[in-house]
Amino acid sequence: MGYFVTGATGFIGRFLVPLLLARGKTVHVLVRKGSQKKLAALREAWGATDAQVIAVVGDVTRPALGVADADLRRLKGKVEHMFHLAAVYDLNASAEEQMAANVEGTRHAVEFAEAVGAGCFHHVSSIAAAGLYDGVFREDMFEEAEDLDHPYFRSKHDAEGVVRRECRRPWRVYRPGFVVGHSKTGFIDKIDGPYYFFKTIQKMRSLLPPWMPTVGIEGGRINIVPVDFVVAALDHIAHRKGLDRKCFHLTDPEPSRIGEVLNIFAKAAHAPMMTMRINARMFGFIPAPIVYGLASLAPVKRAIRVVLNDLGVPRDVFQFINWPTRYDNREAAKALKGSGIEVPQLETYAARLWDYWERNLDPDLFIDRSLSGRVKDKVVVVTGGSSGIGHATALKLAEAGAKVVIVARDQEKLDATKAEIEKAGGRCYAYSCDLTDMAAIDALARTVLADHGTVDFLINNAGRSIRRAVLNSLDRFHDFERTMQLNYFGAVKLILAFLPKMVEQKRGHIINISSIGVLSRAPRFSAYVASKSALDAFTECAASEFLDKGVHTTNINMPLVRTPMIAPTKIYENVPTLSPDEAAGLVVEAIVYRPVRIATRLGIFAAICHAAAPKVTQVLLNTAFNMFPDSAAAQGRKDGQQPPPLTAEQMAFAQLTQGIHW
Repeated sequence: MGYFVTGATGFIGRFLVPLLLARGKTVHVLVRKGSQKKLAALREAWGATDAQVIAVVGDVTRPALGVADADLRRLKGKVEHMFHLAAVYDLNASAEEQMAANVEGTRHAVEFAEAVGAGCFHHVSSIAAAGLYDGVFREDMFEEAEDLDHPYFRSKHDAEGVVRRECRRPWRVYRPGFVVGHSKTGFIDKIDGPYYFFKTIQKMRSLLPPWMPTVGIEGGRINIVPVDFVVAALDHIAHRKGLDRKCFHLTDPEPSRIGEVLNIFAKAAHAPMMTMRINARMFGFIPAPIVYGLASLAPVKRAIRVVLNDLGVPRDVFQFINWPTRYDNREAAKALKGSGIEVPQLETYAARLWDYWERNLDPDLFIDRSLSGRVKDKVVVVTGGSSGIGHATALKLAEAGAKVVIVARDQEKLDATKAEIEKAGGRCYAYSCDLTDMAAIDALARTVLADHGTVDFLINNAGRSIRRAVLNSLDRFHDFERTMQLNYFGAVKLILAFLPKMVEQKRGHIINISSIGVLSRAPRFSAYVASKSALDAFTECAASEFLDKGVHTTNINMPLVRTPMIAPTKIYENVPTLSPDEAAGLVVEAIVYRPVRIATRLGIFAAICHAAAPKVTQVLLNTAFNMFPDSAAAQGRKDGQQPPPLTAEQMAFAQLTQGIHW
């Protein structure tokens, strides 16, 4: 006598089979022809031989599991326990797929059990079979299930009904809670249940420090159990005498609310925790037609879809936030009494679940996040590509396999950069152009498109900065004109020139090297910041028009970078700055991840200060303005006198506000 297991290569099966093997009996495993290699690998992991784990070719979608007549005759009378685990556990699966695998598959398994005269048929169902029952659902309840509209709930309920009504062999039904990874190793083979929220937690961790309190939801109680508890309980109960025709809830007798569960995983991930949690039921007073009406609006639907896709969360999950059902498990508890098998507290193993997910299942691990994966053989135009940030960016792009098109005024510097790239084995094409000349930009665009056929990335890096107080600029209106001409009009003209091709090919990425000054609005940079702010605003307004055409935009609010542009300002020799290579790293980040904006935390904090306390922020900026003087040139002096070294107070302030232009 031995065992027969369907779904043995699945998540629960891979842990149940070793427990059955430990009882010294043969385990027959149903496998599709295409899964035999997977079974062979598992057999090796289990340390079992072909004689201990025997493959039986079949398919749950076929009558009697599609097992050959010869195998049926061979197995007749030799199956003491049959475990039916095979099923679809996927909220994203279609109703047809779930009914075929879960309901018809169970019917075929029951037919097989009858054909081979199985001693006992063990059906692994789910708490989903109860639907969204409002109250306590006992193990002896079945027909009382409520709200089975969701295809997964319906399929699990109907599959259990097949066993109860059609199985003539002795049977037992097991309803596990939400099964998560192994409590000792964290292993799991797919993202499901609470794992859907891990990406949200991860993003919160990257945005906020762990000590910052956040607001979240309370929700209903979600019943979570680790797979090692489920298989241990299943194995133990299956071998107890006198328990046929009973159902057992393999659940946590003290489940936590969804908000508590998310906080447990947030703590495990070192992410901010939801200090204040709002009970989602409080929104129940809003009439359903209003909710559905808003959710059906095209802009709302699309926004929701984009956010959920980014987070990897199925929309159906939110139907279950206020999970109303509690599961009485007294029959299971009675059967497990004295065995030492009990549900461990989630807090004791949540860190293992998180660690395994982040190392093995995080969707970002399976996306090519390399620069090469984005730009190899793509045409990338970099303005200001002969020096500073543009030069460093061009080197990185060429090393990653891009066709780098560098644009600047100085032909000699362009040729030097081109030679440097080609010496390293990269591809570089240099074009001299005055980006304050609109006609010259049109000619440049025509030439680049004629030479290369397309532009995949446009990096607007060329720029001009002027550090001068407004009172020292009263007779220098041309400062405002020339910064606007290059930083704004030149960049916009280039965007307009290349945008039609990007839209035509349904792909493209426009990256603007903006400034932290747009967020901090530091004094003395009114001309420069105004021009960069204009470009930021243009891009943000325009981006919404062609996002659905495959064209992405990113504004990089770059902090202070040590480039030739800041060299005339001597005080910058003694304040913290980024190197051009570090700045190019932010451009690489923009290309790889395609965010709408890249900014330092200090820049974001400065923008928040302007919004939350504008008057106080102006006082602080005025203090900084008086702390750092204009240069001699900005003051109109020609005495050649060097500025005095920074005082300790100035140095401390510059360190505290690292990256901001003063």
